[in-house]
Amino acid sequence: MQQQLTPDFPDYELIDTGDFEKLERFGRYVTRRPEPQAIWRRTLPEEEWQRLADASFLRDARSDERGVWRLAPKMPDRWTVTYACRAAKLRMRLALTSFKHVGIFPEQAANWDFIYDNVQRLGGAANGGAQSGSGAVAATPRVLNLFAYTGGATLAARAAGGEVTHVDSVRQVVTWARENLEQSGLEGVRWIVEDALKFVHREVRRGNRYAGIILDPPAYGRGANGEKWVLEDQIGEMLDCCARLLEPRGAFLVLNLYSMGLSSTLARTAVRQAFGAPEEEQWGELCFADRAGKELPLGTYYRFKR
Repeated sequence: MQQQLTPDFPDYELIDTGDFEKLERFGRYVTRRPEPQAIWRRTLPEEEWQRLADASFLRDARSDERGVWRLAPKMPDRWTVTYACRAAKLRMRLALTSFKHVGIFPEQAANWDFIYDNVQRLGGAANGGAQSGSGAVAATPRVLNLFAYTGGATLAARAAGGEVTHVDSVRQVVTWARENLEQSGLEGVRWIVEDALKFVHREVRRGNRYAGIILDPPAYGRGANGEKWVLEDQIGEMLDCCARLLEPRGAFLVLNLYSMGLSSTLARTAVRQAFGAPEEEQWGELCFADRAGKELPLGTYYRFKR
């Protein structure tokens, strides 16, 4: 089923968009950042953007990605937001990075709910004696989070009772994810600092299986040892490996795509080729609407459960 998703996230608000920028509130603080998909005009005047923004990202003229932040008085270097993921309170530290990111992608909260629900479903099925194609479902569902960044999906899966393996090639963001886990009052995640594609190849050789897999690959990236990742070139290989790692029955998958030009229909086609037709599936855009009602797409998703 094709569906547009917008999570209910009180600690986040998209205030205004347009002229290739977005004005957002994260908790108490408002940021102003570039947004290449905001092709329309802003609703609020420039004076209001300047008045509201606590931190404005200024792109470096020598770089398409890096820049610096201009801060208003009393704007902290770090602060925390909370997301109510079903019965769990996920607390995440935010910070202003040189790549314009702040540490979370709030549109992903819609997927955090899905992950939480499915980990609880699998745990309940196991305790009730449900069977999978390879035998009894594990009492603690095993979840693999690839390209896991600061761990919003990891927190959701762990809060629901999952046994989570968190994989990212950047040691600093894995440390950041550990802090988020501690702030959320959780523990017991397996942390892996490694190239995601190398890791899944090794897991296939080991014969490991997971009840849930989360894939949030960048358009381009580098592994822990300089391995090159290009989404269009390597997503097929990644999906083929993940198809061998996912339990044959009862399991779930979440795939996010942030590469402009790649639609959720493409994601659905690629996943179905690798995994086959699932029992239930959803695909579409993740988005928020600003105060004027202008809807900003912030990525595409495809997810299923068997």
